This record gives sequence, structure tokens and C-alpha cells, in this order.
Amino acid sequence: MNITKYITIIFFSLLFLDTDAQTRYLDNIFTDVNITEIDTFAINVSIEPMLFGSSPALMPIECDIYEPVGDVVSNRPVIIISHSGSFIPPVGNGQPIGSIKDSSIVEQCIRWAKKGYVAVAMGNRKGWFPQSPDFNVRASSYIQAIYRGVQDAKSMVRYLRMTEVNGNPYGINPNKIVLGGQGTGGYISLAYASLDDQQELDLPKFTDLTDPQNPIPYISPISYGNIAGDEFAYLGIFSSTGVFIGVDSNYVTSYPNYPEYSNEINMAFNIGGALADISWMDTVGIPIVSFHCEKDPVNPIDTGDLIIDFSGAFLMEVMGSRTVQHYANLYGHNDVFINAGLTDIYTNIANTNNNGYEGLYVFKTTPPSNQPNSFGESEVEQHAPWEWWDNVSYDSIFTSFYGTQIGYGAANSILANPDMSASKGRTYIDTIQGYLNPRIYIALNLGGTSSISINNALDFSTRIYPNPANNELNIENNNFIISSIELFDISGKSIVVKRVNEMATILDISNLSNGIYFVKVNSNQSSVMKKLIVD
Repeated sequence: MNITKYITIIFFSLLFLDTDAQTRYLDNIFTDVNITEIDTFAINVSIEPMLFGSSPALMPIECDIYEPVGDVVSNRPVIIISHSGSFIPPVGNGQPIGSIKDSSIVEQCIRWAKKGYVAVAMGNRKGWFPQSPDFNVRASSYIQAIYRGVQDAKSMVRYLRMTEVNGNPYGINPNKIVLGGQGTGGYISLAYASLDDQQELDLPKFTDLTDPQNPIPYISPISYGNIAGDEFAYLGIFSSTGVFIGVDSNYVTSYPNYPEYSNEINMAFNIGGALADISWMDTVGIPIVSFHCEKDPVNPIDTGDLIIDFSGAFLMEVMGSRTVQHYANLYGHNDVFINAGLTDIYTNIANTNNNGYEGLYVFKTTPPSNQPNSFGESEVEQHAPWEWWDNVSYDSIFTSFYGTQIGYGAANSILANPDMSASKGRTYIDTIQGYLNPRIYIALNLGGTSSISINNALDFSTRIYPNPANNELNIENNNFIISSIELFDISGKSIVVKRVNEMATILDISNLSNGIYFVKVNSNQSSVMKKLIVD
């Protein structure tokens, strides 16, 4: 064989190895997703029946597990996400959201599964008493709801590890697990990542101080179980003066699920929500990524008051995403992201609004209109623009549930999301995953080594279009500044070199003959190769 031809074939083959390369966990590798609906991944005592006049009861907790169809990998990292909904079932909470079937939850899980993850939409026990006139009842029942949510999430993690030991039907890697949450789910994920000592609950804000001589903690491990929820707990028996006497072993208040397995996770994220108390964070922790609307009227982005949105009643002081990320950066939890030196478009935009806190993305939303709707209600600042729902169906259910005028439920539901739509929600999720996914990739070290991980995270979003092309070729990358472009013909000969120093450029290809070419996109960190067809 002619040596020149042999070298050309080798070069051509090497180019094809990189051509149109996609990075698993960053790009959509799969087309179809399989969803397994699990009615009961755990059981535990819930106070949800009390909302309907019944006694607490042992109830199932559900989840949906999303997997890519046609995947041969059997040790896939896991992303668990907890939904919003104020710890009350949908509609009953005055909202169209609050379940594992929420549109934004389904959308996120499908996207992660298409990238090669196992994604889990996790349910949790619901129930608290927001309308109680007693402040201590409101505050204690809310922090108890968060606490139960953390126990449920730890049961979820242990359940997955149990399945891995018993045949691994979902093909998970038990050593690479991320937990996140939207809205009230964010309270769960942040508490999970930071609350690790029972004594951290011994704060005045978590105590009924009606009788200063007999303070009553909102959460007693005797009656509510430990943080992990991996031990039985029973109804406590107290004397008339509040002295603990013992427990009623006939009345289980917390049930352990899969206690023999670990509930450790590698990373957490929150999309809205807040942390119940910043003292829970310390120098021991995991990477955290936070998303928050700047003017969230329900859960403040900084340290501030948590207000019940439908009544305006004060609940407790909480710490939003900016405060969380201040301490996550201070304690070094996000150093893995800082050291990666990400310069993608999402990071650059985030850095203009996040006070220099790596891991924080702040959304600047459109100010509310001062024009009341037809029911005399006014818009409020947006706090969950990534959510969407079928407002016609919701209005019908709302009208039936509350007996209100037709149209009121639909109009009321969009006061904090006036231009709500699937398109808008997906656009926000584009940004959420664009900022989050490279950080998951880095935190879990999915590239095999830290340097490969970083380079892949920087390179995954290179795009050339249109393709096929004939006059101009657009070349862009959301994750790094392009230093130069080099164009090769099918023989491997370099025919064009262009200096760029931008994140996007246009290449004139009007003088090229029809055929196959290869575009090498270079940066200071790495390079990628793409196949181009000129017709």
C-alpha cells in the first residue's frame, strides 16, 4: 500500500473517532427513556390523613425511576429530585404542583436519563398545619415536615443501594448519587446535605417557649426518630409537668427502611427553597449548587422571613440560596467547581449576579404587573418560573374542590407565573441543566480523571450548524472561548486556519467543493473535532 495513502487513512480514521463525539452525562446520548413507577419504595407514618380528619397512619411513599433505553452501562450515576408543593397535596395546597408527576420534574428526569443517568423523581410524606392560629403549631409542623422529608430521602438513597445489592435492576452506581429538590424539595435537599447532628435542632427557633420553665422541642428523636430515619421511634409518654416517662411501644411514629444500607450522597442542589438554619452547615460537607429567583416572595434568597404565601403569616427565619452559597464557598465545599475553572456561558452569566459565589445561579425575573386580574388579585414576584401545568384541567379541579367561580383557580395559579407555559418552563430548565450538569459531571468525576472531567465539561456543547452547509458555517461553544478553527479535507490536509478568541464565529465556506470535511475547534483548554458536509 502507498505509504501516503496509508497515513491518510490512519489520519482519516482518527478524525472519525472524534467526529460528532458526544459526552455521556453531558449530551443526549439516548433517544428513548423507560419509566418505572414504584408505588412503594418505603413506608412510614404520615400525618397526611389528619388533613382530612383521620389519624396518622402508615403510608407508602412512591417514586418514578427513569432509565435510558438501549444502554449497556450497568453502573450509572443517580440523580434524585424532590418536588415542590408546600408539603401539602396538589390543589389542597392551593397550587397545581406538588407531586412526582409535575411537568418540570418529569422534564428534568427525562433529560438526565437521555444523558445516561438513572433519574429518580422522589415522593415524600406530606402534612402540616399552615392555617393554625397557633404560631407554634404552624412552625413546629413545618419543620417536622422538612424532617420527615429528609428521612424519606435517606430511605430513598438506601432503597437504591438495596436494589444494587439485590441484582441491580436499575443499573446504578451506588457510589455516585446526587440529591436535589425544587421549592419545598429544596428544603429537603439542603437539610439532607447539612443537618447531621441531632443537637443542631436544639435551637430556640425550633422550640415551643410558651412556658419558659418547660420548653418543648419541635422535634424530639424519641417521637420522630433520628435524622437518618433508620431506627424505630415510638409515641413518647410525658408527665403533667412535661417530664419524659417512657414510650408507648404499641404506637410506632417512625418506621426504619433498609437501615443496613448507607445514606451518603456525593452532591446536593436546590432550585428554590431554603435552609431552615445556617448553623446546620459547617466545615464538613458536600458540593452544593443553588438556583433562586432574586425577588422570591416566599423563600428569600438571603436570610429572611419565611411567610405562608396564602395567608401572609410568619413562619420562621430561613436562609436562602445566597446565604447557603456564602457558607458553601467559605467552608470549601465548592472548591471542586472553583478549581475546574469553568468559563461556559452559563457560568459567565451566573457570575454577573452571584456576588462571586461559585455554585449560585440567580434568576432576574420580570417585575409583576400592577394591574389586577378580573378577580381583583394582583401579580406577585416570580419564584418558580420553571414550573408549568395544564391550567384548564387545574381550574376544573380547583373549582370542584373549593367551590369557586369558574376561571378563578386558573387566574390565581399564575399570579406568580403570569406567562406560564411549557416553552417558558423548558427554557428555564435549559439554563438550570446547562449550569448544573457540568458541575455534577465534575463532582462525580465522571470523566475518569479530574483533568479529563474538566475538559469534557468544557467541550460538551460545541455546535456547528447548519450541517450540511454550503455558504456559511456557524461555530459556537457555550463552555469556553474558541481560540482558533482549523478545517481539514478528507485527505487530512489543513486547508483553513482561523484565529477567533470568541465563543462563537462564522466561517466562510462558499469556496469549498462538495464533500466531507472536518472542523477542529480549539481552545486554551482542549479541542474537539466535528464532521462537516458541504453540499
